[in-house]
Amino acid sequence: MEAEAISHRMAEVNGIKLHVAEKGEGPVVLFVHGFPDLWYTWRHQIVCLADRGYNAVAPNLRGYGDSDVPSELAAYSILHIVGDLVALIDSLGQDKAIRKLKLHSVHHKKKKKKKP
Repeated sequence: MEAEAISHRMAEVNGIKLHVAEKGEGPVVLFVHGFPDLWYTWRHQIVCLADRGYNAVAPNLRGYGDSDVPSELAAYSILHIVGDLVALIDSLGQDKAIRKLKLHSVHHKKKKKKKP
């Protein structure tokens, strides 16, 4: 199974630990899940991009899966989540002098329910 080839670790960011799934070496591609998904949503894309020379990284956001679950509701603001992702990118050791940040929106299209 291809998901078995993906490595897992805990990354300390912003005072919490995030579960991170990753595979490959090269430029970083960061996959971010939505509600109610986990890193597992991206398992096929992780393997595909790793095979093409990228470091494919998919964390479980705070409060999801094996990542820490802060007790305060305020700890789940968009500023906290973005801060976690920025800290995670920094922890990957990319050379900031040559790194370019490219953002691509990838989402899953929900199937429309057919009306009876």
